[in-house]
Amino acid sequence: MTAAATDAKAAPQILHFRRVLGFWDLAFYGLVAVTPSAPATVYGLAEARSGGFAVVTILSAMVAMVLTAISYGRMAALYPSAGSAYSYVSRGIHPYLGFFAGWAMLLDYMLIPLFCVIYGTLALQRAAPGLPFAAGSLLFAGGITALNLRGIRSTARANELLLVVMFAILLLFIGLAIRYVALRQGLSGLFSIRPFYRPGAFHVGAIASATSFAALTYLGFDSVTTMAEDVKNPRRNILLAAVSVCLFTGLFGGLLVYLGQLVWPAYRTFDNVDTAFIDVTGRVGGLFLLKATALLLVIANIGAGLTSQVGAARLLFGMGRENVIPARYFARLHPRRNTPDINIALLGVIAFFGAQAISYELAAELLNFGAFLGFMGVNAAVVWQFWVRHPEAEQRGDGRTQRRNILSDLILPVLGFLFCAVIWIGLGHPAKVAGFLWLSVGLLVVGAHTQWFRQPIAMSDPALYEQAGDPAL
Repeated sequence: MTAAATDAKAAPQILHFRRVLGFWDLAFYGLVAVTPSAPATVYGLAEARSGGFAVVTILSAMVAMVLTAISYGRMAALYPSAGSAYSYVSRGIHPYLGFFAGWAMLLDYMLIPLFCVIYGTLALQRAAPGLPFAAGSLLFAGGITALNLRGIRSTARANELLLVVMFAILLLFIGLAIRYVALRQGLSGLFSIRPFYRPGAFHVGAIASATSFAALTYLGFDSVTTMAEDVKNPRRNILLAAVSVCLFTGLFGGLLVYLGQLVWPAYRTFDNVDTAFIDVTGRVGGLFLLKATALLLVIANIGAGLTSQVGAARLLFGMGRENVIPARYFARLHPRRNTPDINIALLGVIAFFGAQAISYELAAELLNFGAFLGFMGVNAAVVWQFWVRHPEAEQRGDGRTQRRNILSDLILPVLGFLFCAVIWIGLGHPAKVAGFLWLSVGLLVVGAHTQWFRQPIAMSDPALYEQAGDPAL
């Protein structure tokens, strides 16, 4: 037996995903994870909290998200492996900090499918009054889990179909809303500063607090980075897809909210603030559009649940592959479908039972608690990796960076960190209490794993995953 053959036999098997997705698959995946209708889920509460300036909160949050998407893309280009914030902060700063970033994001990823089950069921009840909540949530959680267990190609095809249906209904709303306002106020009524500013009603504190909630609109954009081992040419496509998803979501979602405010300026008169956008569509399109929008939100939450469950499963896979959590269960891939099937099934169970116990508003704020801690970590990792540790990159001779760039290596990620910090600080007290309890559990987990911090967290070489996958990165 040759030495090469001996070495190959002795080398450990590296579990990896197959690179089957292109840029458009990734962009569709990100758009469905966020969903074009995402502003509809936060519209009523954002209006109430901001005093009628929901569009300002959507656009303000977009700034933080675009800056953070750039940071995610840069770290994904450097470390194109599954794990998202966990991988980037671990390798960019320190494995212990990476664990806590990953643990915080794990809360976010575990709660997104749960949130989708809650809100999707609420929307379904608007379309089918009398449906028991438990039955609707079982339908949601079970269907999402079954689809994801079939594999990533099945998920991608389902995403594209869902996206077409969502856009068809939203474009119908845009057309009917423009017609509604123009018939009652003339064309000049379509151009108003009132959704952006009204003297005596605009309060910065209320806007900041509402922005902390409205930022939920963008959650899920980072799921594109969890697909770094599934996508072709991740160094280009991850950054491009993440930024594109955030920009499109902010601009398209801002248009939806702006038209909604023109159609229904008296936000205090909503019958149900949680599903207020459905009522707005009913005003411009009657019962047909009201039912169609309820169906749209059902479809949107199916899509978001599908993609977020995949992202959560891959985050668990990344942490399990590093043996931070038991690899026997969490780093397992189905031999035929190439999916982390145990993780997917576990998340489906959590989504169903959690939906019976947690309210819509608390679930939303808990999502933002975990997400924005992770976002701050990724922005900090860019500064540390590209600005502070840059000389080490030059010594390695990897050719990825030649000289520091004060804009991309320092200013943009610092601004992203600060914007995310402001949003995180504005979260409600109950979400912070529950979030810190979750972090305390993480402290116990990593302490037990490292013999109470006497041993380092061993990180696998990301180059192994690149070699195991498609060589055309």
